[in-house]
Amino acid sequence: MGPTNSAIQSLAETFKALGDPTRLRLLAALAQEELCVCDLATLTEVSESAVSHSLRTLRQLRLVRHRKAGKIAYYRLDDDHVRRLIVEGLDHVSELVEVAG
Repeated sequence: MGPTNSAIQSLAETFKALGDPTRLRLLAALAQEELCVCDLATLTEVSESAVSHSLRTLRQLRLVRHRKAGKIAYYRLDDDHVRRLIVEGLDHVSELVEVAG
């Protein structure tokens, strides 16, 4: 028996979210370390507002989680599955670039 319709729908929503370059840059940065919104904005060269909006989407899909330290929220990947998904995806496209180049 294959995956349920619900699982397929959830995966499609995850891939849709990963189709955005800004969200992918955020996830790639978070695959390295836990970061706050201001650090993510600096690293990705995107406004804090846009970073917050993207993080909200990623949080709703359970791709990232956060913890509060005073007034600052620090974000990290939700679990190792997300890290592997990002790392494997980047490895895959890196190989494609090497072969094409």
